[in-house]
Amino acid sequence: MARERIVNALWDAEADVWVATSDDIHGLVTESKTFEALLRKLRTLVPELMRLNGQMPKSGKASYRVVAERSESAIAAE
Repeated sequence: MARERIVNALWDAEADVWVATSDDIHGLVTESKTFEALLRKLRTLVPELMRLNGQMPKSGKASYRVVAERSESAIAAE
């Protein structure tokens, strides 16, 4: 069984974008304005990078898990 590859997605409030990186998929660094757009981008980038890095399983299926984190703050209503 192939090991699970992790993609970390973090919200960059200053830049107003989601940023994705991975220690498991060499060369993966990308960003998008929305989380949904980031997921669409990853569906193309992950298999391409895995193929280029010789990480693509014989099945041809690029499986990965996206772990997202976003911190928020809010002011309580009076």
